[in-house]
Amino acid sequence: MLNRIKALVGLSLVSAVLGGPAQAAVFKIATVAPEGSEWMTELRSAADDIKQRTEGRVVFKFYGGGVMGTDKKVLRKIRIGQLQGAAFTTSGLADRYFDIMAYGMPFVFRSQAEVDYVRERIDERLLAGLEDAGFVSFGFAGGGFANFMSNSPITSHEMLKTKKIWVPEGDVISFSALESMNLSPVVLPLADVMTGLQTGLLDIIVTPPVGALLLQWYTKVSYINPVPIAYTMGTLAVDKRAFDRLGPEDQAAVREIMGATYDRLDIINRSDNVEALDALLANGLEIVESSPEDLPYWRSVARETNERLWAEGAVDTGLYADIQALLEEFRAADSAARPVADGG
Repeated sequence: MLNRIKALVGLSLVSAVLGGPAQAAVFKIATVAPEGSEWMTELRSAADDIKQRTEGRVVFKFYGGGVMGTDKKVLRKIRIGQLQGAAFTTSGLADRYFDIMAYGMPFVFRSQAEVDYVRERIDERLLAGLEDAGFVSFGFAGGGFANFMSNSPITSHEMLKTKKIWVPEGDVISFSALESMNLSPVVLPLADVMTGLQTGLLDIIVTPPVGALLLQWYTKVSYINPVPIAYTMGTLAVDKRAFDRLGPEDQAAVREIMGATYDRLDIINRSDNVEALDALLANGLEIVESSPEDLPYWRSVARETNERLWAEGAVDTGLYADIQALLEEFRAADSAARPVADGG
């Protein structure tokens, strides 16, 4: 009997060595990115690299096209363990970590150069805060600036007053800013925007060109206003409880590979947005400019709303002020570096 037990133990050990880990750590990840898109290609490539690097101990499975439901449904599934994470836009995580909205507040940034200057100094602070809130992230991929897109030309805030404007689910800052301007925000998840445009529930969407192209929303609008309304951003957020169950080497491998993937997506998205705008114009959308006097009004109302909501909901209450200080610093240096015109 003793020899039989020894033989069984030996076979078990051999099987463990030859067969690899008895059970891989599987991370089921939701995303709205459509199958076949560059986002999905990059994420699946990262999953292959992680599986190979960890010798099969860590497996990422992605569920694209929004099949797992709205951000709220996805967060609930993460909480109960049906999913281990998702590729979120920042508004999708606001309920769990309000500060993630810092970059997406309306009319904060005016150019990509300003975004780059602030992100270089603030990204790590947001990633640390997100981890304190229970999610491990591996970096941010900018989605470009969101613009007004509509079926009628919008050149002033007065023209917005009779229009129904889409606000993403969870974006309380944009909702409050629009209400402060006496406008009519309509809250819908991403998956319902096309239906909203088709049925007349929405008159205006606020999205970067690449989003309108990728999700086919451009087929239901005719005009685009190039004013940068808000900077959009995405991140892959993994439940920290699941991530902490990995060994140190596997954690390091996931951080390295996913971090590099999001660095690439951040770069890719910039050129994609330029190309997407060209594609929208080639498909018949027309650019319509705002009247110059409207921009100060929009910025003033947005800043007042941003400051109020930040004071009420932020974890890191000094973050918004720090971002404003960095922007003032950048704008002062940028203004000083510009050549003075002859006779000026």
